[in-house]
Amino acid sequence: MTSSRVAVLGAGGFIGSRVIESFYLQGFAEVRPIVRRISGLARSRRFNLDSRVADACDAQALRAALAGCEYVVHAIAGDNASIVGTVEPVYRAAEHAGVRRIVYVSSASVHGQSPTPGTDENTPLREDQPIAYNNAKVKAERRFLHMRANGRVEIVILRPSIVYGPRSSWIGGFADEVLAGRAFVVEGARGVCNSIYADNVVRVIQLALTTPGVDGHAFLVGDEETVTWRDLYEPVTRAFGIEFDEIPSITRSVPAQSGFERMLRFRDSELGRALLPLFPLRLRHAMYTGLAAWLQYQPAGSLCVEAEPARVPDLERTLLQTCAWKLKSDKAKRMLGYSPQVSFTEGCRRSVEWLRFAGYPVVRHDGG
Repeated sequence: MTSSRVAVLGAGGFIGSRVIESFYLQGFAEVRPIVRRISGLARSRRFNLDSRVADACDAQALRAALAGCEYVVHAIAGDNASIVGTVEPVYRAAEHAGVRRIVYVSSASVHGQSPTPGTDENTPLREDQPIAYNNAKVKAERRFLHMRANGRVEIVILRPSIVYGPRSSWIGGFADEVLAGRAFVVEGARGVCNSIYADNVVRVIQLALTTPGVDGHAFLVGDEETVTWRDLYEPVTRAFGIEFDEIPSITRSVPAQSGFERMLRFRDSELGRALLPLFPLRLRHAMYTGLAAWLQYQPAGSLCVEAEPARVPDLERTLLQTCAWKLKSDKAKRMLGYSPQVSFTEGCRRSVEWLRFAGYPVVRHDGG
């Protein structure tokens, strides 16, 4: 594919910048970074690439930025409005520029942070989830597919979940919490972590760009191993000479936990799926928002056991760290030929090495 030109939207972000680096260094394709602001080119400028500055909500600016490109990687991060609002301008501009295929980097969060056991790509998506980001990603996916139904540009959707590695907020953010003495986990961090190392994401993007016969398909993608949040975080604490069990573990009270879980079970039950759509979407959002606020701000003693106010887990963290289902990459393996090239252990080792490189006080370099 070296003779093809690939535009990367969101080239200054975590995933986008790694795509630029990898594609260029591997000689995979002629790559064109596209960012909203010139500052977004800070990492890619060292490669002297044909970079462009264009707002992804501005179809006219994008037409010029995408001119001559055969493929587009949509890896734009941003607020929920941007997630949905960039879809139509990007698709229209790609169509005008003669782009063959867009690979949209969505998120496994379209299935929620704690997906129901058995969840896969065939599981129906919902726009009434308690976390607005999830709903925005669902809307973006649906809008892309709607555009494709009436358009000429192919669309392939990727759903990675917890993308970790050098410069990842999952690694750096947790490291910052540990060093500041603010780190805590929920229920011992024993929940399933649907991880995927950044370079494995790059690899599946390459496959999604080049594999024939996958137009209109969505793919869940992750690491091979089934791991917990403790498995992801423990190499970080050990790197600082801190045993993981020194990190406070927050436990929800039994009434709050069981009530919340009953609501989730009802929402995902056959009866819930039949009844909840009868309520206006605004009312469903209000119910979920109220629940999220209750979970986040309930005083210590009623929600958590001996929890400081700063250590009351928000809804997203609670759901993630109590997840019970490993999302599988079987469809991506079957149709794209995807196979993770970096193991979880190696990914953690590289992440810890990056912490040392970035100036964190690493005292152990083993990553495990």
